[in-house]
Amino acid sequence: MTVVDMVAKEFHLNPAELLAESLRVYLHQRLSSIEADIFIIAKKYGVSDVFELDSKVKAGLISEKDGYDDYFTLDNLESEREKIKMLLEKI
Repeated sequence: MTVVDMVAKEFHLNPAELLAESLRVYLHQRLSSIEADIFIIAKKYGVSDVFELDSKVKAGLISEKDGYDDYFTLDNLESEREKIKMLLEKI
């Protein structure tokens, strides 16, 4: 008997439902963490997304040197956020 089966039995749940709900909770927590990180970077530069950050760098409003690491971090965070949202729609 797996841990999922034991917990499901203890709480009178279907193991598949327990697993799906566990995944939903995990993904929502991960999404919240990612959105908090996105907010911090976006607020730092006064932007709403990676495209706006790129525009400000190209316009010379933000130094490329200063924004380089944050640009790639923000891009990766936004990509991960979209993946999680797609997964949540499928669960």
